[in-house]
Amino acid sequence: MVTVNIGMLHYVLDHVYGAFVHRTKLSPPFFSRGWGGTKLDLLEKMIKQLFPEQNWPPTLVQPVWKTVWESQTATLREGFFKTPCDHQLLTALPPESHIARVAFLTPKYTPSHKTACVVHLAGTGDHTFERRLRLGGPLLKENIATMVLESPFYGKRRPLLQRGSKLLCVSDLLLLGRATIEEARCLLHWLDCEAGFGKMGICGLSMGGVHAAMVGSLHPTPIATLPFLSPHSAVVAFCEGILKHATAWEALRDDLSMHEASMTLDEVKERMRNVLSLTDVTRFPIPKDPSAVIFVAATDDGYIPRHSVLELEKAWPGSEVRWVRGGHVSSFLLHNGSFRRAIVDSLNRLKWKESPL
Repeated sequence: MVTVNIGMLHYVLDHVYGAFVHRTKLSPPFFSRGWGGTKLDLLEKMIKQLFPEQNWPPTLVQPVWKTVWESQTATLREGFFKTPCDHQLLTALPPESHIARVAFLTPKYTPSHKTACVVHLAGTGDHTFERRLRLGGPLLKENIATMVLESPFYGKRRPLLQRGSKLLCVSDLLLLGRATIEEARCLLHWLDCEAGFGKMGICGLSMGGVHAAMVGSLHPTPIATLPFLSPHSAVVAFCEGILKHATAWEALRDDLSMHEASMTLDEVKERMRNVLSLTDVTRFPIPKDPSAVIFVAATDDGYIPRHSVLELEKAWPGSEVRWVRGGHVSSFLLHNGSFRRAIVDSLNRLKWKESPL
């Protein structure tokens, strides 16, 4: 009788998928054009500007909306607005990324002050609204609206020379994150001050979960914060997990060698660790209500090692980690119910905002 280790099968599936997507020549590797030069220098200097609370409130964006469809119970709108990033970041972003796009799925007749809304951020390779709308759609019956942000460098915001989700430079990864955080914070401010929602939350899967954790950390009031299948830092994804096989290490070494002495690949990887340490969520402030933070992690994740999730839980006492059986890919496909349950439970741990007179 042959005993099948289901956990190992999930782990192997991650590696098979990763080999097909990242080790074939179907698309170039990540960072094939190097580090990003002066853009990377700028981002390394600016990263600490995320922390001071005087950065709140952010710019109040005013999305321009159009109705895509409406039913007896729900309305789907799409909107756009100019990214609120400051001049330095706007100059660093590709022109295609200057206009942010959002989809907004709301229950039709429930007043906003009796409705919660969760902003869903994109994981690596999630270029459209559809997957996140499918995740949020069933939550309408719980009076939970869904707002989906299209990331810079993705979808209609993708630079002309970029193929798929394979960012051209390391600086693009930090730019994507910084702009996503700015835009998500502005959308939460709009949901609170303009739309008047009674509760709010932020969630994301994988890379989107890292960004969601950062946004939840920086928000001045308690919000539901839901990182799904997420590491504590991009270091884990690109230097330890499967994406290390999708990184153009030789191109990064050649780029560095143009400005410094010849370097070994190990030295290049150490440089990458130093740069991506800027994305370490454990260095961010503890959210205002850690009990409303629920991490959902996979038991056999080939992209995100277990220790990374435990570092998040340790850094934010009072938060909760929930484990689903599977790998990164299989959990992404099979555990939407667990993600939705976490969203509902996290929002239930928050108080309703006082209703308008």
